[in-house]
Amino acid sequence: MTLYGVGLGPGAADLITLRGKRVLESAETVYTPGRLSRSVAVEHVPESRLGDLDFPMTRDPDELRRAWREAADAVAPVARDGDAAFVTLGDPNVYSTFGHLRRTLDAFHPDVGVETVPGVSATTAFTTALGVEVEAGAGLALREADAGKSPTGPDRMVLFKVTDAPATHEGLVAAGYEVTYGRRLFMEQGETVVTDDPEAIADRDYYTLAYARRPDAGAEPATAAFAEVGDA
Repeated sequence: MTLYGVGLGPGAADLITLRGKRVLESAETVYTPGRLSRSVAVEHVPESRLGDLDFPMTRDPDELRRAWREAADAVAPVARDGDAAFVTLGDPNVYSTFGHLRRTLDAFHPDVGVETVPGVSATTAFTTALGVEVEAGAGLALREADAGKSPTGPDRMVLFKVTDAPATHEGLVAAGYEVTYGRRLFMEQGETVVTDDPEAIADRDYYTLAYARRPDAGAEPATAAFAEVGDA
């Protein structure tokens, strides 16, 4: 049968897609890679149908490969006999753990079918939470900014994993960017914060992103002129 990679959305239980919800409700077992994804999945699936997969907190490639091989070996028999699901926050193919499981299954269990059900990613959800509009024709780049990194280049960027906001902010401002931060956007677990003050989110939190924009980034849309009419 099939293993489905299902995107749960940014964290709020009601932001899952209708297709994702249907897949979770029909899957024999729904595997979760962590506490946050489990806390969302349990809103749609009885706890008795949830399966846990353990992954070490390490960057050692050998340890990670061993963990993913064990995960694939556990999931494959279930997916052969019936439908199973592996859930991730956001979208399964955007900064997600699902790609590791898919590649491992392809290598060691090629007879298991794998399909992806897209989810609402923080890449798009941040615009609503931060009150940002990415206009038609605008370019937007995705970058990681863990450990205080300050990637630069494009006029507009979404930065993930902003774990040292003050250090990242210093580099971005020096490069001419205006920056807005969002932490745990649309998540029911923890405090949601939207701020342009990096000191307000100085403590480390993996679920922090930033929107960096140069003030002269592109032309304004035609309808922006209506603001002047309203002011008049």
